[in-house]
Amino acid sequence: MAPSAMNQWTRSLSDVQPVPYWLDDPGRPRPEPALTTSETCDLLVVGGGYSGLWTALIAKERDPGRDVVLVEGREVGWAASGRNGGFCAASLTHGLPNGLARWPDEIHTLQELGTRNLDAIEAAVARHSIDCDFERTGEIDVATEPYQAAELRDWHEETARRGLAEDVEFLDAEAVREQVDSPTFQAGLWDRRGVAMLHPAKLAWGLKQACLRLGVRVYEHTPALTLKPYGPGMAVRTPYGRIRARQVALGTNIFPNLVRRVRSYTVPVYDYALMTEPLTAGQLASIGWKNRQGLGDSANQFHYFRLSADNRILWGGYDAIYPYGGRVRAEYDDRPETYAKLAGHFFTCFPQLEGVRFSHAWGGAIDTCSRFSAFFGTAHQKKVAYAAGYTGLGVGSTRFGAEVMLDLLSGEPTQRTELEMVRKKPLPFPPEPFAWTGIALTKWSLARADAQGGRRNLWLRTMDRLGLGFDS
Repeated sequence: MAPSAMNQWTRSLSDVQPVPYWLDDPGRPRPEPALTTSETCDLLVVGGGYSGLWTALIAKERDPGRDVVLVEGREVGWAASGRNGGFCAASLTHGLPNGLARWPDEIHTLQELGTRNLDAIEAAVARHSIDCDFERTGEIDVATEPYQAAELRDWHEETARRGLAEDVEFLDAEAVREQVDSPTFQAGLWDRRGVAMLHPAKLAWGLKQACLRLGVRVYEHTPALTLKPYGPGMAVRTPYGRIRARQVALGTNIFPNLVRRVRSYTVPVYDYALMTEPLTAGQLASIGWKNRQGLGDSANQFHYFRLSADNRILWGGYDAIYPYGGRVRAEYDDRPETYAKLAGHFFTCFPQLEGVRFSHAWGGAIDTCSRFSAFFGTAHQKKVAYAAGYTGLGVGSTRFGAEVMLDLLSGEPTQRTELEMVRKKPLPFPPEPFAWTGIALTKWSLARADAQGGRRNLWLRTMDRLGLGFDS
């Protein structure tokens, strides 16, 4: 990398604010007061991200008479739900390849349920008048190497034979560059209906307002400290109060689960993103992007990128940092060396945008599990349900997870609870130092595969056979 190029790229970061763009909003709602008394309710929801918000909302929609309380340790949407890329995907399985590899007998059902789930999100946004810049423009997986282009074509042909390629179009180099013009693009797969773009923090804030309107009592700055049986139900202690509930739904994801045995199933992986200043009309014309799809490249260490409502480009991914010991700490949210790397990659993809500057840079923890998609379960004689492990694709699938948790608490079997994906759990992660060593070796192997035409070494092939690995 030439020093002059590096200087150019880092100059683009000279005015950057190390805060999530989505949360840096003058319209950000004030938090609800903390709980300072004792409460009782039918259903207590722990966590004010998408998992908890959808659970509380759907619980009230299913049964308006149900008494529901939601507690959030800080502010609604402050963590992963307000820091992500705003890709709301229909996939419940972290993409079709992962779902087909793990649940081939259920994949058509999972695809159908995922489509219905995305339709339901779109309907809820309209029904509750949630202003979150919802655009169902789809997503293009782009190839930036010849081997990736061949793999995308082969994959499209295979999924078409299986009846799994509805509304998915293969784009050759010319066709993909007609959609978004980068000299690095060599092919693409455009999923026209399976992904929506949205403002993630505004979705969380809108869900909170919808919950309040339906009568959910929301307490922010109220961490749940302990969970214990209490008579026929459960009791949760908070710093200034206590809540007794018949049932509890845990949507804490990467934060320590109140059911201790669940903790070994997830590890935190830190992901980072940049946001540009708004593009001028001329800058936007230089890259096309008239149809406003989300994009992601096909490498193991991949980037995701999209346009905001005011025509900024969000550029994220590539680095995925696992902190030794699986600690979740605020200081990990900011990583200048990753920002510099991402800026260089951005201008390699879009050299015609030379001179554009970045306004925001941020990071946050993703709850990753060994199968890369959510898992579910119950505890305390089925009075407690949980869902976690979304691995970066939770904007859409957390709504499905909320329905699963409510189904499990109802005790009545449903199409969702009969799924193998719901009935079985992933393998837990080993203790340290084995977790860190295995993840580091997998990351090194993935980078090596990207540099060697996609050829996977013995370690990756072994992880594939075991159904394990690490998705950057």
